[in-house]
Amino acid sequence: MPHSTVRRSRVRRAGESAYGLLLVLKNTFMALLALLLMVAGAWASWDAAQPAMRAGVAERGTLVVEQCGEDRCRGVFAPEGGGARRDGVWVAAQVADGGGERLEVALLAEGEEAVRTDAAGVLFAWVPLAGGLLLASLVLAGGLRMRRTGWVAGLLGAAVMVGAFVLL
Repeated sequence: MPHSTVRRSRVRRAGESAYGLLLVLKNTFMALLALLLMVAGAWASWDAAQPAMRAGVAERGTLVVEQCGEDRCRGVFAPEGGGARRDGVWVAAQVADGGGERLEVALLAEGEEAVRTDAAGVLFAWVPLAGGLLLASLVLAGGLRMRRTGWVAGLLGAAVMVGAFVLL
């Protein structure tokens, strides 16, 4: 029996090539969007997370909270190993319970803002990355059809957020 081949027209071949190109472009765009969301979250977290996690990056000490406003709690900072105490150092109100609390903190570059250095402070510093992971999980699962990877990214982001909420 002779083998016959059916040739497709040029128009059909061009249409199939264009459709394939559109699929590649869509997947590339979605992958770049997911990467952008995760990088933006890590970028937003890094300034607070680095001093919270690593000793020697910033001056560490104890902050005694004196008063809390809507978004900031101010107090007196006493550096580790002695040194001059500083008034007017503040932390985010979400990480402090109120007046009289003693927090282990690290000062940021400006010298007035501090971040907690315990587990709660580290998780709170990584919350922007957790948000980026949650958003990227939707792109991974929906746009790229990578459902398992999307679930892992989403659960990891949710775990960081819930952990920060529980520990604070």
